[in-house]
Amino acid sequence: MSGTLEQQGGVDAARIRQPEPPPLVAAVARGVALVVVLPVRLAWELLVVTAGWLRRRVLGPLGRVLSDWVLRPLGWFLHRVLWVPLAWAALHLLWRPLMWAAVHLLWRPLVWVAVHLLWRPLVWVAVHLLWRPLVWLVRVLAWPALRWLGTAVAWTVRVLLGLPLLWLARHLLVRPARWLWRALAPAFAAVGRGLWWLVRLLVGALAYGWRLAGRLLNLLYRAVLRPVGRALRWAASLLVGATRWAWRHTVVPVGRSLGWAWRHTALSVGRALRAAWRATVTPAARWVRDSVLAPARRTTRDLLFALSPRR
Repeated sequence: MSGTLEQQGGVDAARIRQPEPPPLVAAVARGVALVVVLPVRLAWELLVVTAGWLRRRVLGPLGRVLSDWVLRPLGWFLHRVLWVPLAWAALHLLWRPLMWAAVHLLWRPLVWVAVHLLWRPLVWVAVHLLWRPLVWLVRVLAWPALRWLGTAVAWTVRVLLGLPLLWLARHLLVRPARWLWRALAPAFAAVGRGLWWLVRLLVGALAYGWRLAGRLLNLLYRAVLRPVGRALRWAASLLVGATRWAWRHTVVPVGRSLGWAWRHTALSVGRALRAAWRATVTPAARWVRDSVLAPARRTTRDLLFALSPRR
């Protein structure tokens, strides 16, 4: 805070120490500003306004006229007359002949050389010098040795492992399983008979319940549902008959009366109004359209066409 006060005091002292310009110099400066700066500023503002007016009134329409009547037709002419023929000539006279020459003069000879001078000799060497000798060696030397070795290994395994495993399986699995089955067969049979008796009991109970439910439903239908249905049918027929009688004796006469009144009042009035409209409003509207609006529309269109700058 003290530093800020000291700085402000130094600034005020510097302002006090600076000498003020004499009145004559200030008057000369104001005169120069009035004589030189003000006309330059006015000239600049006038130039800006004039440039804006020229851009809006002269350069803008002139640019649109040049774009619509000079640049676009020139671009269309250059595209149709120069670019399209040059592109066609480059495609059909340069690119396609070069591609044809490259395919028929370079690619096909290269393919023929690669097939007949490289691929087929390599295939012949691989088949006759590598594959067939290797197949002969395998068929004559390796296959009989492998077959003899496989036979020896199979006999050894069968003699050393198969017979002991067969004896163990027979004495440790088959005979105990057979003895266990003989011991548990009566128990399985008793359980099966018990289950069969239980299933028959359940099926009989379900059948008896089904028959009992059918009898109860039949009794309910005869004692309750059929009388209620007959009563509802009688009430419905009575209600329908009453409704039909009321419709015939109330709604139908009222409707006929309303129809007679509509035909003899509203329709007659509507026909009279339509005839009056056709006799008065329609000819007047047709005359206004043909004699006033159509000539005014044509005159306005011709005037706008004459005043249009793009004509």
